[in-house]
Amino acid sequence: MGGIAQTIPPIFCTVMRFKYLILGCLLLIAGACLASDSAPVGFLEGRLRILANKEVELAEGNPPKFSAADYAEYALIILSQDGKKEIAHLMADENGKYRVALRPGDYILDVQGRTPKGHIRAKPQRFTIASNQTVHVDMYIDTGIR
Repeated sequence: MGGIAQTIPPIFCTVMRFKYLILGCLLLIAGACLASDSAPVGFLEGRLRILANKEVELAEGNPPKFSAADYAEYALIILSQDGKKEIAHLMADENGKYRVALRPGDYILDVQGRTPKGHIRAKPQRFTIASNQTVHVDMYIDTGIR
């Protein structure tokens, strides 16, 4: 019909197949490396408890109620066993509960921004995570407000 027939050179097809084969092999190797390094995770769960004295104690003796905003003031951090490396950062929900997945190992749960001379008093909690296990650790914070 007077047009030019376009054909793809056979060498081009061979080169493209070879590139995809190499790319596929690299992806398989990367996936295998990631899968072999990841042992099943474990979980840390617990409850953040804020200790604060009230000026007036009601006759009913109801404990003070805290809101999500109160819990949001106190971010929790998970540190490595030596306490030098931050592994995770988490916040308690509106009920003060938290849950996080971690690799098996030894960790420390602490309050972010806690310093020896700060107004927040909290004792860092050491814990160990095992594969497919859940560890329960509560964190108690004394705000120092009297």
